[in-house]
Amino acid sequence: MAQHGKKYLAAKAKIVENQDYEPLAALTLVKETAYAGFDATVELHMRMGLDPRQADQQVRDVVVLPNGLGKSVRVLVFAQGEGATRATEAGADYIADTDEMIAKIQGGWTDFDVAVATPDMMGKAGRLGRVLGPRGLMPNPKAGTVVPAEDLPRVIREAKAGRVEFRLDKTANLHIPVGKVSFPVEKLYENFAALMEAIKKAKPSAAKGTYIRRITVTSTMGPGVKVDALLAQSMNAKE
Repeated sequence: MAQHGKKYLAAKAKIVENQDYEPLAALTLVKETAYAGFDATVELHMRMGLDPRQADQQVRDVVVLPNGLGKSVRVLVFAQGEGATRATEAGADYIADTDEMIAKIQGGWTDFDVAVATPDMMGKAGRLGRVLGPRGLMPNPKAGTVVPAEDLPRVIREAKAGRVEFRLDKTANLHIPVGKVSFPVEKLYENFAALMEAIKKAKPSAAKGTYIRRITVTSTMGPGVKVDALLAQSMNAKE
C-alpha cells in the first residue's frame, strides 16, 4: 500500500471518513486540503452504474464549462484551403495542412490539448491513430471535433473557453477536470453543476438501476472528498 506523507495525512484528517458532503461543502474542503506547491487541478471521479462492455451503455459527450479550466488550451486543426483560413482567423494554434506537419505528429509531436478536423482531412488524421488515440487527441464526430469548415470558429472558441470531453472508461468510471484550486468556490460549483447537467443528459437509454453510484472530488495529489450523489444530480449552477 502506498505510503502518504505528513502533508497528505494532515489534509485527510480534515475530512470526515465515509461522509457524503453536499457539493459546495465538498468543493470548499477540496480547496482547504489542497497542499501541492502549484495551482492544482480540481477533478471529479464518478463511479457509474453502467457496463462499459455494452455498446448501448456508453457515455461520451462534451460540455463547455462556464468558467473554463484555468489554463490556456492549445488547439490543432486538420484543415486545408478555406478551412485552414477560418481556423487561423479563429485563433487555432497549429494547422495540420501539410505532409510535413502530419509527419511531425507521426513522429510523436503532440504539444497541443485539442485536435479538430474537417471531414475531408480525416483520411490523413486517421493515419495518426497510434499517436493521437492513446492521448485522447483523435478527432471524433461523437465528441464534436470533426466538423465542417464553417463550424471551426465555434469549436475552436469553445475549446479555448473550457470545452471538456468526458467518456466512460473500461472500469465504468468518469474522470473529469472542473477547474483549478485557485478558483473561487462559486466558480468551481458552477462548473460542477454544468458538468452534472451534461452527464444527466448523456444517460444511455439502456442504463438500468442507479446511474451515478459514487462521486469523489479531489485536487491533484490531495485526498478525495465524497459527494452526495443525489444532491449532486439536483445541482443548479444559478444558485
